[in-house]
Amino acid sequence: MAASSRSTQAVQELPSPKESPTKLAAVLDRLNQARTWLFSDWRAMIALSLAITGGTTALSLAFLFKLPAVPNCPSIFWPLASASLRLHCAQLAANKRTPNDLLEAIELVKNLPSDHPLYAEATRLIEAWAQEILDLSEESFQAGKLDAAIKTARRVPRVGTAHTQVEERIKKWQSIWSSAETLYRKAEEALRQQNWRLAMTEAGRLLSIDNTFWQTTKYQEISGIIAATRDDISKITKAKSLIESGGIQNFQEAIKLLASINNKSYVYQGAQETLVDAGKKMLALADAALDRRDTTAALDIIRQIPEAANLKKEIEDYETLASAINRIGNGLPEDYDAATAQAQKIGADRPTFGKAQRLIARWQAEKGDMAQLNRAQQLAQSNRPEDLQAAIDAASQVSSSNPKSREARQLIQRITSEMQDQEDRPLIQQAEQIASRGDAGSLQQAIDLLGRISSRRSLGAEAADKRGQYAQQLQAIRDREQALAQPVSSPVPDSATPLQGGDAVLTLQKARAAANGGTVDSVTEGIQIADTVPIASPLRPEAQTLMNDLSQQLLQTAMSQASVDPAGAIAIAQRIPLGTNAYDQAQSLIPLWQRSLRR
Repeated sequence: MAASSRSTQAVQELPSPKESPTKLAAVLDRLNQARTWLFSDWRAMIALSLAITGGTTALSLAFLFKLPAVPNCPSIFWPLASASLRLHCAQLAANKRTPNDLLEAIELVKNLPSDHPLYAEATRLIEAWAQEILDLSEESFQAGKLDAAIKTARRVPRVGTAHTQVEERIKKWQSIWSSAETLYRKAEEALRQQNWRLAMTEAGRLLSIDNTFWQTTKYQEISGIIAATRDDISKITKAKSLIESGGIQNFQEAIKLLASINNKSYVYQGAQETLVDAGKKMLALADAALDRRDTTAALDIIRQIPEAANLKKEIEDYETLASAINRIGNGLPEDYDAATAQAQKIGADRPTFGKAQRLIARWQAEKGDMAQLNRAQQLAQSNRPEDLQAAIDAASQVSSSNPKSREARQLIQRITSEMQDQEDRPLIQQAEQIASRGDAGSLQQAIDLLGRISSRRSLGAEAADKRGQYAQQLQAIRDREQALAQPVSSPVPDSATPLQGGDAVLTLQKARAAANGGTVDSVTEGIQIADTVPIASPLRPEAQTLMNDLSQQLLQTAMSQASVDPAGAIAIAQRIPLGTNAYDQAQSLIPLWQRSLRR
C-alpha cells in the first residue's frame, strides 16, 4: 500500500505537457530583458570590455613566460640527438659526481667533430670530468678504499691529460699504503712481543702517512689496541712474578689474571704460554708432594692446573700415582704389591711412565729394606755381640729415602750404644778397681785405661769425668811427694815437672821418629809410643793430636786398600786404637769389608 501511494505521488508531481511551453516562454523573456539592460546600460558595457581585455592579457603573459619542456635524457635516441642536447644531458649526468655518470657524460660528447661550434666547450668539459674521476679515486684512497680507488682511476678515459697521471698516482697510493701497512704490522708485532712502548713508536709514525684513513681511523684503532694490550701485558708480567714466587695461592692468582686475557688480544699466545709454564711448575710442586707421599697436597695442586696448560694426561697419571701411594699404607709387603700393581697401569706411551717405573723400583727397594729392618729388630733382641752387629748391618741397608730410615737409624744408634756400653763398661769398672788402690801408679794406670774410651762413644762423658777425677788425685799425690822430698831450710827448685816434661818431649820425638818409617807397622808403633805420654802431662794433648793424625793415616791406607784387599784393609783398621778420632769410622767400615769378603 505504501509503495503504491509513493508511485501515485510521483506521477502527480511530473509536469504535464501543457505546462512545458509556459516555462520556456518565461526563460526567453528573462534573456531578452538581460540583453536589453546590457546594451542600454553603459556601466555594464564597460565591465564587459574590461573582463575581455584582462583575460586576453593574462593568457598572453602565460604563453610568454612559459618555460620550454626539459628533455628526458634517458629516453632520447642519441644517434638523432643534437650536439647541444648531448652537451646538456652530459652536464646533467656529470653533476651527479659519480664515476659512472662522469664516464657517461664524457661518452656523450667525446665524438663531436673538431669543426663543431661546441667542440671547444666539449673538450674543456671532458678534461674537467676526467680530472674529476681521478679526484674521486683520490677521495676513495683517502677514505681507505685502495682497491676501489685503483679501479676507478683506471677507468679514466684516454682523452685529455688526466689519464697520463693515473699510473703514477696508483704507484704513489700503493707505496703509501705499503708503508702504512708495514708500520701497522710492526706495531702489531711489537705488541705480540709484549713491547708496548715500541708499538706506540711505530703507531705514531702513521700520523706522518699521507693518507687520511691511516692518520685517523687506523691510528685510533691501533692506539686503542695498544692501550688494551698494555693492560694485558701488565697482567702477564704480574702473573709471571707470582709464578716465580711459587706457592699454590700465587699460582691461583696468576692463573686468574691470565685467564682474563681475551683470545683476540695480541698477547693471548704469550698468556697461554705463561699458563703452560704455570701448569708445569704446579706439576713440579705436585711431583715434590708425591715424593713426600703427601698425596692430599699433590691432588689439590693438580686439580687446579688450568686446561690451557695441556697437561691432561700428566694430571691423570699423577692421580693414578697418588692412588698407588695411598695403597702403601703401613708399609706391609702386600701394601707395596698393591701400590706396584696400581702404578703399572701407566703404560709406556704415557708421559709419566718413567716416574712410575722409578716409583715401582723404589717401592720394591723399600719392600726389601723393610724386610732388613724387621730382621734387624729381631736380632737386636739378642744380647750376643755377633747378633747385635748383624742387626746393625741389616739396619744399615735401609735406604735414607725409605720412610722407615729414621727408625732404622734410631735402631742402629741404640744397638751401637748398647754394644759400646758392653765394650766400655768393663774398662770403666777395671779403671775404678785399679784407681781404688789410691797410689800414683794405679791412678796413672786407670787414667791411661780410660783414655782408650773416645769422647764420642756412649760412655765417653763418664770416662772423661773419671779421668779428670783421677788426674786431680794423681796431681795431689805428686804435690805431696814433692813437698816431702824438699829440705825445709833450703828449698830447691821443683825439678819433677821439668823432668816429666822432658820425658814427654822425648817420648813424642820417639813416636814421630818411629812413624816416619811410613809403613803400617811403623805408624802403629808411633801411635803406641805417643800413647805412653801420661794423661796428667801438659803434653798429653799434643800426644793425642799425634795419635789422631797417625790413626787417620792408617784409616786412609785401609780405605785405599779395601777395593783390592779387603782382608788387609780390615787388619789395618783393627790397629786403630780406641780413643782416636778415626776409631769409630774404622769400626763402621770393617763390617762392610767383611761382607765383601763373603760374596
